[in-house]
Amino acid sequence: MEFFDVIKRRKSVRAFLDKEIPKDMEMKIKEAINLAPSAGDLQSYKVFVVKNESIKKRIADAAYGQMFVADAPLVLVFCADARRSSSKYGRRGMELYALQDATIAAAYAQLAATALGLSSVWVGAFDEDDVKEVIRTELRPVAIIPIGYAAKNPERTPRRSVEELFEEYL
Repeated sequence: MEFFDVIKRRKSVRAFLDKEIPKDMEMKIKEAINLAPSAGDLQSYKVFVVKNESIKKRIADAAYGQMFVADAPLVLVFCADARRSSSKYGRRGMELYALQDATIAAAYAQLAATALGLSSVWVGAFDEDDVKEVIRTELRPVAIIPIGYAAKNPERTPRRSVEELFEEYL
């Protein structure tokens, strides 16, 4: 699929079919994540891959009951590794770059999933401490990305106009 078609096709899907994602497609998503740019190429994040039904349910509960998370065959939890970034960039790396690294990687995952004909949604509403407990980490959870085959094809939400979005200084 052509890159700009991928961008145009990506939208938030919150209903998934009960259909497993083939291993080669999952690997392509992982490879795309691995290729995401990061500050100093440190990749200051870790991705937790969740397929276990009971753990997905606990993550959905930690996401304030957003049960569609548990319905996805694949759930990726992106966590910032502040210590990894702070080793090179100090406080700014710890407070900002690690978060940016994790979010860029999550965006790459969504684009890769779309390119493969899969759907996803960015979940940012969750209790960080509860998610940390579920996936047994001290790293900071930044985004939960459920991925699967869409059970519904929602309408695209309206976007702001390009003119409204940008301000140019010439």
